This record gives sequence, structure tokens and C-alpha cells, in this order.
Amino acid sequence: MNFDLVGLIIVIVVVVFSISLHELAHGVMAYWLGDNTAKEAGRLTLNPIANIDPYMSIIVPVLLYMMNAPVFGGAKPVPVNFRNLKWHEWGMALVAFAGPFANFLLALISFLIGHLSGILYGTGGEIWATIFTQLVFTNLGFMLFNLIPIPPLDGSRILYALSPDAVRRVMDRIEIYGIILVYVLILIFSELLSGFMVGGMNLVLDFFYLLVGVK
Repeated sequence: MNFDLVGLIIVIVVVVFSISLHELAHGVMAYWLGDNTAKEAGRLTLNPIANIDPYMSIIVPVLLYMMNAPVFGGAKPVPVNFRNLKWHEWGMALVAFAGPFANFLLALISFLIGHLSGILYGTGGEIWATIFTQLVFTNLGFMLFNLIPIPPLDGSRILYALSPDAVRRVMDRIEIYGIILVYVLILIFSELLSGFMVGGMNLVLDFFYLLVGVK
């Protein structure tokens, strides 16, 4: 089998798993804060069928991988009724933060296992190195992309909780156009977005290497 095809399959599997973990984290946090909406909708699961959005979960990440660009994407949003949440806007911010944080933890755990075992550097074979490399970089990509403060990305929910009422009113008005803004960002400002993603990944990787004593 051509290794490029193997690499593509690995990316798809890693993307689907990472997205499912991201959405599960949203749902679990909402449940802990008093909202059963995600649970009643069957979204407290790693089942990819419940989470995949064909465009953002498959097409965008695959195209980015084939263009040798940072891999990122999204999934079907977990339904949350913020009125049921403790602390309302702040509760919603915690729900939003849970998804990127889950990706951060998965990237960190994958890095630590891969670094300490040598898998990231080829011990165990090229396929395992590819798997762990994609686990690190794909999850960092998801974390950074979803922290961009454009509705409906998670960063906008965090910014909303931190913002004064005037900013919140502006964000409420652009909410219905949010997904269009996200597509514009991907399609028109792809070079700027890639620069942001690469820079952010490098900063986090520097932190990971600092944790293991590599400067």
C-alpha cells in the first residue's frame, strides 16, 4: 500500500477521534454544570457518527493534509442550553473551553508518550511515528482553531463571558453570520490562518519540550 494513502488514513482516524473527544468534552462539562441537553440528544459519546460534519470533519482536514498545511476542523456542535448552566455565560465559557482543553491534553499525552518512548523519532517504525505526530499536531490544530474568537467557534464563547455588554451586543448580531466568517477565514485568509496556526503550534511545542527538559 502506498504510504501516502496510509498517512491519509491515519489522519482521518486521528481527526475523527480527536473531534469526537472534543465534542464529548463539551457535553460532559455541560452535564456537570446542570444541562442535560447533550445527554438527551445522545451526544455524550465518542461515536463518530454522532459528531461528524462531512465538510469540517473530513473534507477540510483532508484537503489541508494534502496541501501540507496545519490540520484543523470542526464537528456538529453539541447542543447546550446555557440557561440550564450554572453561572450562565461563565458556565457557557467553561463548556466552550472544555473542547480545546481536551485537545490540548490529548496532544500533551501523545507528545509525552511519543517523546519518552522515542516513537516520535522513529522507534517502533514509521507508521507509529506518523500516528503520534498526527495526534500531537492535529490536536494542537483543533485547539488553536477553535479558540479563534469568531462565532460559533469556542473562543467566541470565552470572549463573550469576558466582554462588556457593548461587545456582547455586537457578537450577538454577528452570530448568525459566524459560520460564513469562518469559511471566509479558511478560504480567503488561509495563508494568514496557516501562519497563526504554525506560530501557535510552535509556541505550545516549545512548552512541551520545556516540560521534558529540552530547551
